[in-house]
Amino acid sequence: MLITCPHCLTKNRVPDERSAQDPVCGKCGHALLSGEVLALNDSNFDAVVGGTELPVLVDFWAPWCGPCRQMAPQFAQAAQHLKGQALLVKVNSDECPHVSSRFAIRSIPTLIQLQAGRELQRISGALPAAQIVAWLR
Repeated sequence: MLITCPHCLTKNRVPDERSAQDPVCGKCGHALLSGEVLALNDSNFDAVVGGTELPVLVDFWAPWCGPCRQMAPQFAQAAQHLKGQALLVKVNSDECPHVSSRFAIRSIPTLIQLQAGRELQRISGALPAAQIVAWLR
């Protein structure tokens, strides 16, 4: 599968059976699937999301949003649970107006599941980690 490095934006080919074995970028050496939530912005969103063959779960949030802050540790826990199976990213809707408007974000937190850059499903509101994992599957 192809996975775009969020640090240097290089596309990396990773065999499916190695996705759970902490693959690293062939160019910069950063972990590709660390099980951590990645922060994306208007400049790197399309390259990372469009260049990754894994399902991508995007959390649109803002630092002033109480439910967003409440869900952040749950989203991080879901990222650990889905390590090697999906890429979990967050986008600050205040700092990334282009991506937020393209996906018509009207309330936060909003989770959107993407595959090859295309929206498959969305849900709004704070969720516990187990429900995030179940919803993605």
